[in-house]
Order: sequence, then C-alpha cells, then structure tokens
Amino acid sequence: MESIQQFLPFILIFVVLYFFMIRPQMKKQKKEKQFASDLKRGDKVITKSGLHGKVSNFSEKLNAVILETGAGKMTFDRSSLSMELTENLNKQNEEKTETKSNKEEKKS
Repeated sequence: MESIQQFLPFILIFVVLYFFMIRPQMKKQKKEKQFASDLKRGDKVITKSGLHGKVSNFSEKLNAVILETGAGKMTFDRSSLSMELTENLNKQNEEKTETKSNKEEKKS
C-alpha cells in the first residue's frame, strides 16, 4: 500500500500531462491529416510559409499538391499546407460574400 502512495504523484502528473498536452496534440494531428486528405481541385489554400495558391493537381507518388500561384505552378508537400491559415482565409471570404449579398439586398 505504501508503494502505491509513493507513485501516486507521478501517476497523477502523467494523467494531467496526457489530458492537457498529449491528447489535444493527437486531436490536432488527426484534424490536419483529415484536412490534407479532403483537399480537392480549386480549393484556395495557404502554405505554412504564407504562400497563397489554388490547388491545381495532386501528385500521389510524391504525396504532394501542385498549387497555382501568381508566379506559376509549384509543388508542395501536403504537410506544408496550413490548416489554420486556410480556414481563416475561407472564413474571411465567406464574410465578404455575406456582406456583399446583404448590401445588394438592401439596395433592391
């Protein structure tokens, strides 16, 4: 019984670390993997380095995405696409579209 009480603080620390650090990171990785697999042609994305582009094609052999940018077509790994930045970009575009449609409705 005494030996269990000695290890109880270490067990509690591990449990707290699991629920506050390990588990959320695993969820985020799963969500990013789903994001990369759900991409389709024509999606507007942002890379982690900040490059904006539109998905032109996929390279299954290299596990890469071919993006069409202002400078031409470039190939990036799927892991180099930023889920957070892309979601923010899409939200901003949706908000702009909504405000434009609201203004047009008010004019009519």
